[in-house]
Formats: sequence, C-alpha cells, structure tokens
Amino acid sequence: MMSSGLLAGLRIVEFLGLGPGPFGCMLLADLGADVVTLRRPGAPLPALVRNRATAEVNLKDPRTVSWIRELVSEADIVVEGFRPGVMERLGLGPDDLRTVNSRLIYARMTGWGQTGPLAHTAGHDINYIALTGALHLATRVGGVPVPPSNLLGDFGGGGMYLVTAILAAVYERGVTGTGRVLDIAIVDGTNYLTSMHHEYRARGTWSDTAGTNRLDTGAPYYDVYPCAEGGFVALGALEEPFFVELLGVLGLSRDLLPGREDPANWPTLRAAISAALLIRTRDEWAALAQGTNACLTPVLDLAEAAAHPQISAREVLVDQPDATWTPRLPLGFRTEALGVDMVLDSWKVAAPTEFGVEVGESSASRG
Repeated sequence: MMSSGLLAGLRIVEFLGLGPGPFGCMLLADLGADVVTLRRPGAPLPALVRNRATAEVNLKDPRTVSWIRELVSEADIVVEGFRPGVMERLGLGPDDLRTVNSRLIYARMTGWGQTGPLAHTAGHDINYIALTGALHLATRVGGVPVPPSNLLGDFGGGGMYLVTAILAAVYERGVTGTGRVLDIAIVDGTNYLTSMHHEYRARGTWSDTAGTNRLDTGAPYYDVYPCAEGGFVALGALEEPFFVELLGVLGLSRDLLPGREDPANWPTLRAAISAALLIRTRDEWAALAQGTNACLTPVLDLAEAAAHPQISAREVLVDQPDATWTPRLPLGFRTEALGVDMVLDSWKVAAPTEFGVEVGESSASRG
C-alpha cells in the first residue's frame, strides 16, 4: 500500500548519510513521500530515519548497482551525501542515472558543496557555520562562540534547503518535463540564513564586534540571565511597551526607560536586570510574567518543554511508548497521523537479497 499525505506518490531513493540528508528525507516522508533508504550492510541506523523502507546494499557489487538503477528508473528523486566524485566512481552519478530516468531530480547534499577548494575535505556543522559567520553571531562580549548543537547548519542551513530545492525542482519538472541536478551545501544555506544580518551590516546597523548588537546579547533586554537556584530565563523585550512591562515584572524603576537604546547605558541597565533576576527562581519569574507582555520565558530542557502548556496545546509532540516524544511536522493545519504504510514492494522492483540487499522498514511512527 502506498503512503498517504500531501506528497503521496512522490518516490525518493535516499543513499543514507548523516545530519541534513536524513532530516530532509524525514521531512519529505512526513509529508507523505515514499522514501526508500539505502545503507551499507550492518551499518546502524542514525537518528531521523523513520517512515521509510530501508535496504542494506553493497554498492561495490555490480548486480546491486544494476538493481539500484532499476529502482531509480521508477523514482522521482535521488538524495545522496557523499563527497564529490564518489557516486560517479560507483556508476551511480547523475549522468549515469539520468540515462534510465530523464525526469530524475538528483539532489546532492554536502557540507561544502560540489565545487570550491574545500569541496573534497571533511567537515561538520560547527565547521560550516564557523566559515559563514553564523557561529560568530553566537558570541558574548569577552566570550567564545557557542554552537547551538547542530540545529543551525545541519538542519537549518542543510536539510530545510534540501527540501526547498527538491520541491522547487518538482514544480519546475511539472512545467519542463525534465529533472535537474541540485548542488545543496550546508555552507550555502547557512549563508542564506544570515541574510538579515548582512543587510543590517550594509545599512551600518550591525557591528562585526560580537555581543554588541541588539540581537546577539548586546542589548541587556535581549539576553539570557541566571536566576536563584540555578535556572535561567530568556528576555526578549525589544520594543518599549514590552520593556515597560518587563520593568514592572522585575520590580525595577521606570527611570531605567529613558536612553535604553543607547549602548552607553547598557552596562547600568544590565546590572540592574541581573541583580533583580537573582532574587527569585526561574519558575517564580515565569509565574510572575505569565499573562504579561514582558517577553520573559523560562529556559527549559527538552523534557520540561514537552510539559509546558503552550507546547502541549499545540500538539506538536507525539507521545511514544517509552515515555519520550517525537516532534510532529507542523503543517499549519491539523492532520491525522499519516502512519507507516509504505513498503518497498509498492515500487514493483524485486529486492534481490541473494546479492546483498536486505529490506526492512523503520519502526518509528509518523509524526
């Protein structure tokens, strides 16, 4: 039986990698695409491989390569994340596969991209966001840049742009009748994410001195502060009305309002806010700010976030049997859980287990 969903009938062959590729294919599968994930024999499944059939394949076996070509002949999209030239050496490059499927969209998801002096070198999220300037944005005055896990590069700059490019290419193919090769790079997508900062810098309203701007912890009313007993709260009172409410919640004088936009006054303002927040715990401040526009929120860990009334009300986390949660794809409208119902047999391509193909299906439920 085929998958149901917005992208039902869209067939994708994924050569399993790490980070942005699995994330992008998870998103496409959650939208209803039929994804077959190919991985090395015995290789453990990384995170984010859910809602798709998986097959263990030996890419050095000519008969396996022949089977993959047959599989691709029925596919709409191929996603691969090897270094430049690897797929060509295996006989599975875009020119090879488009001989069996001229409508194929061939998406190459890498860190550095297919061209440039670093194209053949290794790297990870932290390296890509460092080179784009994005990591520099996460720096306090006198501190070191702090990477936000691998959210920014792998998933924001990589996986999300992979899906964007694929969907744009699918639309284009509907007009032209032919596919195209996509060169998606984390370093490119992360650069795109910094568009606002480049624009502000061009206007002269963003400084390259980290930690001195309104949005990079330079402004004392847009920062994270410690509270009593070790918790933290996040402040985002950028606009004056919200800042006035913040002063009220913190019990601070409105005498701090004039000149709050002047960086020369920020050290005094920061000291007052910092001292006030140390009087109460994180949860006490959260309770006091509840129902106000002070833009004060507690900094929660993943388990705490799942229990927060706002997160709960949005039904964004799906309970799992092991007392954990799986984030649901936020489509902007309510849908029923799509369920895992795609099997490789729906492609009408037999899986030749006798020469190194083992077929299975990921067990995680569709969010």
